[in-house]
Amino acid sequence: MTVGWVLMSERELDRVEVLSQVSQGRMTAVTAVTAANVLGLSRRQVHRLLKRFESEGAASIRHKARGRPSTRRIDPGLREYAVSLVREQ
Repeated sequence: MTVGWVLMSERELDRVEVLSQVSQGRMTAVTAVTAANVLGLSRRQVHRLLKRFESEGAASIRHKARGRPSTRRIDPGLREYAVSLVREQ
C-alpha cells in the first residue's frame, strides 16, 4: 500500500473531520441534521458525501478539478495581445 500526500483546503479538511465523526457514530448520521448544520450543507448532500467518503476514503472529498487548468482561461496569445494594447495606451 502506497501512502501519498493529498492537498486539501481548510473547508475540505473540516468536511473530512465531520464525516469521520459521523461514520464512527459520534455524530448523528440517520437524520444527518447535526452534520449538515456544522458543514452548512443539506442533509441530502451530507449523505452523498458520506457514501463517497466511506467507499473511497478521505481523498474523495477533495475537489476533482484541483491541479487542472481552468476551462475559462484566456488563450495566452490573446492575453499577451491585450496586455500589449494596454501598455501602449
